Amino acid sequence: MEYLALPPGLLTTSMAARACGVKPATIRDWVRRGILTRCGGSPKRPYFRVADVTEAMLAAKPCRPGQRGATAA
Repeated sequence: MEYLALPPGLLTTSMAARACGVKPATIRDWVRRGILTRCGGSPKRPYFRVADVTEAMLAAKPCRPGQRGATAA
């Protein structure tokens, strides 16, 4: 269930995922890892600032050898 009236400039988890081209689980993982912070909502239905979502999407994600997308150094 989505919010009926979300304040301007805020995104739900599913909206943020669509904006970044990732799955909602990735957004939740970014929150768990500290890459993205919630700005309100409830624990089960958080929302995020558009600027924070954009910053998290552009942030360099740490990767380990053997992971997809990791480059050999």
